[in-house]
Amino acid sequence: MWSETQQGILNRLAQQPLCWVQVQATRGSVPREEGAWMAVFADEVMGTIGGGHLEWQAIAQARQLLAQWDADPSALREHIQRYALGPSLGQCCGGALELHFAWFDARDAQRLRALMPEPSQCVALFGAGHVGHALVRILRSLPYRVVWVDSRDAVFPVEEQIGVQCEHSDPVQAAVAELPPQSQVLIMSFSHAEDLEVVAQCLLRQRERGDLPFVGLIGSKTKWASFSSRLRRRGFSDAELAHITCPIGVPGITGKEPEVIAVAVAAQLLQRLSAS
Repeated sequence: MWSETQQGILNRLAQQPLCWVQVQATRGSVPREEGAWMAVFADEVMGTIGGGHLEWQAIAQARQLLAQWDADPSALREHIQRYALGPSLGQCCGGALELHFAWFDARDAQRLRALMPEPSQCVALFGAGHVGHALVRILRSLPYRVVWVDSRDAVFPVEEQIGVQCEHSDPVQAAVAELPPQSQVLIMSFSHAEDLEVVAQCLLRQRERGDLPFVGLIGSKTKWASFSSRLRRRGFSDAELAHITCPIGVPGITGKEPEVIAVAVAAQLLQRLSAS
């Protein structure tokens, strides 16, 4: 599965209907893009179309429609509403958008699942230490699917990690060959020796297939200088080594707490996502 939100929606749908609210068209400056959505139940909302008075009004409309559709099963269970984001809504965006409202119940689970596709972006995370755990907690709420690899099987959380594929691999570098194409790789194992072997395997795969667009290694410039020297002795060129990012994380965040490092690394991934 992709995220706890999507799984929560499907779980609730098995018990009660929802009104699916999706941005169908936009003009000018608006809070969210076309395709943004929220699932409105009688007593809960999951997802967002941008917050503010627009969302509050759309939730009220969705619940009114749910009541109407529930009372009249023969009614056409969809509706389109246009909103101008001006003074009447208390928002100064100045644009306009159309929202599509639609009824879903337990019989429509497969159709609804198609509206919540699994993220196409994959992050391969090597290392389940403190930073790895903190990073996974963040990535689970972002548009990524995660392959989480460690040579120690007992370090993964006991409970299922929705949107995360936990892989025990010993030796850990053996998992590199099986990563999905276009994976973005983050290396932060408990061992510098393991880190070095994973980096080497990523470089070999990049040489052969060229399908790992980002390989990031946790550590200092001193660590990377040492790794670079060893990797050159293994036959990797400076051009190949330039593909490795070390240190990782957006510049300017200096804290060393696991959660701080995780936020900086997640921000770096999001910058790449925006650039693409």
